[in-house]
Amino acid sequence: MTQEQWEQISDDLRKTIGEPHHKTWIAPLRFDGVSGSVARFHVPTQFMGTWIERNYADAIRRGLVAAGADVTRVVFAVHKDSAAPDDPGADSRPDTRPPAAARATTHNESGFQSAPLDGRFNFDNFVVGKPNALAHAAARRVAEAGPVTFNPLFLYGGVGLGKTHLMHAIAWELQGSQPELRVLYLSAEQFMYRFVQALRDKQIMDFKSLFRSVDVLMVDDVQFIAGKEGTQEEFFHTFNALVDQNRQIVISADRAPGEIKDLEDRIRSRLQCGLVVDLHPTDYELRLGILQQKAEQYADSYGPQTILPGVLEFLAHRITTNVRVLEGALTRLFAFASLVGREISMDLVNECLSDILRSSEQRVTVEEILRKVAEHYNVRLSDIVGPKRVRTIARPRQVAMYLAKELTSRSLPEIGRRFGGRDHTTIMHGVRKIEDLQTSDPQMREDLDLLRRLLQG
Repeated sequence: MTQEQWEQISDDLRKTIGEPHHKTWIAPLRFDGVSGSVARFHVPTQFMGTWIERNYADAIRRGLVAAGADVTRVVFAVHKDSAAPDDPGADSRPDTRPPAAARATTHNESGFQSAPLDGRFNFDNFVVGKPNALAHAAARRVAEAGPVTFNPLFLYGGVGLGKTHLMHAIAWELQGSQPELRVLYLSAEQFMYRFVQALRDKQIMDFKSLFRSVDVLMVDDVQFIAGKEGTQEEFFHTFNALVDQNRQIVISADRAPGEIKDLEDRIRSRLQCGLVVDLHPTDYELRLGILQQKAEQYADSYGPQTILPGVLEFLAHRITTNVRVLEGALTRLFAFASLVGREISMDLVNECLSDILRSSEQRVTVEEILRKVAEHYNVRLSDIVGPKRVRTIARPRQVAMYLAKELTSRSLPEIGRRFGGRDHTTIMHGVRKIEDLQTSDPQMREDLDLLRRLLQG
């Protein structure tokens, strides 16, 4: 096998994996020849060797075999010229030891690959309704991988509203339509973990090289890095480097950037410079649509089940916490009906879901109050818990504070935390303001009566 033949194989790989990936991973390889049935290459760093071995070794071996080489294994070793000056292991021989991953290092066992994607979380399985229509449209646009029009795309909302579903759907769509793109999806916790491991293993430059060479970076639950100075510092520089290269970034969190406590101002500012989209709590129509779609899917797993009229509608009305609880209730119904051979009726619902139904009627939550007040006054939930002080936002906020004090057992400090971290004295001021208003304002009394019925009925 000659150097010219390897250069031809390298050029063929360029056409297969794309210029950016070839430039990052294949071009730096130095072909060292074939010995027996082993092809050897020099790499600049041990991390690069591990990455190439995991992702491109098979493709390289197939290229070598197609060119006539009798190769069964490919080895990537750090050459002495690439070793650090103070590396005591750098001598006249290339490092032919197994890569770090093969030496049972927990960090490298998992590698710097994307977190696993859930096959259920794709666009086909995402039910679109008014509360999530904008987020869905924005995610679709990013998944088309056209020119970057908003960077980053920031998705936020409460538990079980579809943030992670959309993140996975984007990644699946990109991998299917443009497999040459390097899409890296992980949680903020995993980003921090890998950063700390890179520091510990003295591989920080490899870490930087990887994260700044991706085409699409997707980070879930970014609120996790709040208060973690070193991780925020690295995230900030990674973010800037990718934006400067016009690479797409997608971020999710449980609240808007401005509401994430202990997040550095410079990061908060950059997260707000793209498109920030709120996934609103589900409404009745969306919950019913989700139940109908899931019922069709579950029929394939559990077999056809008879669902009597009114059952799905009842569940959509009663289970309003989040989509995960809703889907879990339907899963339980299908499994139970399949096991005992009964139709899915209201009797079965009351028998099988008594704990969920009892939980839903036992208490009114602050979150439910916030959602109902936001819907009633036609304002964004994020504005109610956010910093805006305009009257059109401040009055609904005070109404929500009053109802939270009246209808829940939460203390004033606990309520304050759910209103964007406000002090308990602010909550008390809002409560007193509404107490005064309802004695003199008939419209306020009417609003409060309606909201109480909605929340308690």
